[in-house]
Amino acid sequence: MRDTLAVDDIGSVVVTAAAAGDVRALEQIVARYHEDMTRVCVVVCGGDADLAGDAVQSAWPIAWRKLGTLRDPDRLRPWLLTVAANQARQLLREQRRRSVVELSVGEWHSGPDDPADSISSVDLRAAVRRLDPDERTLLALRYVAGFDSSELGLALKMSASGVRSRLERLVVRLRRELDDD
Repeated sequence: MRDTLAVDDIGSVVVTAAAAGDVRALEQIVARYHEDMTRVCVVVCGGDADLAGDAVQSAWPIAWRKLGTLRDPDRLRPWLLTVAANQARQLLREQRRRSVVELSVGEWHSGPDDPADSISSVDLRAAVRRLDPDERTLLALRYVAGFDSSELGLALKMSASGVRSRLERLVVRLRRELDDD
C-alpha cells in the first residue's frame, strides 16, 4: 500500500494540463489511479466487482469535468478516491431503488477453491457486505486507500475525532459479529 502522506507522483503540471482538456495528461492520471479507485469501489459495493467497475467508469468523467476545482494537485489521489467512493454509493442507492435480486445458481463442488478452507475471510466478506454503503466507504477509504482520520474527515465531511470514534465502533461491531459466528 502506498504511503498516503507522500506527495502524489502525478505532478501539478499534468493535473493542470488534464484540467485544461489535455487527453494525454488525463490518460496518465487514469493509468496511475484507476486501480486504486477500483479497489475502494469494490469494498464500497460489497464485493460486487461489476458494480464497482461501473462506479469507477462513471467517476472518471466527473473527475475530469471537476479537475479544475482541485485546489491542491498534491491531493489528487484522495480526491479521486473520494469521487469514486461517492459514485459507488450513488450506484448502490440507484440499485436499491430498482430492487431486482439476481440469484446465481451453480453446482457445488469441493476442490482447491473450497470456501471452507478460508472460512474466516468468507465470514469477514459476508459481514462487510451486510454493512451499509457509508460504513463500507469508511472502511474502504481507511484500510484499502490508507486515508488517515484527517483525510477521512475531509472526504466524509466529519471531524477527525468523529471519524476515529465511528471507525472504532464499526471495527468493534465487526469483531463482535465475527466472534459470534
